[in-house]
Amino acid sequence: MQTNKLHAGAEFPSLPATNPDGETIDISKPTGDADWQMVVVYRGRHCPLCTKFLNALAGYRQRLLDIGVDIAAVSADSEAQLREHQARLDVNFPLFFGLTQEQMEQLGVYISIPRSKEETDHNFAEPGLFVINAEGGLQVVDLSNNPFARPDLEVFISGLEWIRNPENNYPVRGTYASAA
Repeated sequence: MQTNKLHAGAEFPSLPATNPDGETIDISKPTGDADWQMVVVYRGRHCPLCTKFLNALAGYRQRLLDIGVDIAAVSADSEAQLREHQARLDVNFPLFFGLTQEQMEQLGVYISIPRSKEETDHNFAEPGLFVINAEGGLQVVDLSNNPFARPDLEVFISGLEWIRNPENNYPVRGTYASAA
């Protein structure tokens, strides 16, 4: 199997997604006063670990906004599935639905086939977390092939605070590419 992974420092692609109000928005761009964007790709309504992660992430929203990082979360769920999932979520950032197979492949996230109709009725993305800097480049990428391996949010947010501190002059890491 061959996959297309986004490279650190590369330009993050436009990522149109639909919110529960039916608006299609490019979630790769920050809103408000933020100049960086965090895009969280989650498995969907069927995943209790995604629910737990998204609810925990909501507790860090203000710290992220304080350093100029906005959040958007998206899954391949349908509008109905997102609305059902919202009943179990307590988040303070926008949620989007309808991530397509093509978009999942473009992002390089791992894609799973549902085990049964009870799980879900479509292929879905495994967790992905992308932090896009003010220039539109991929500053941080975290991909997992299962819901059990995700960043510790306290460590992750503390790291972003350190990166965003201009005194640290911290570059994009992981950009070395061999000629082979």
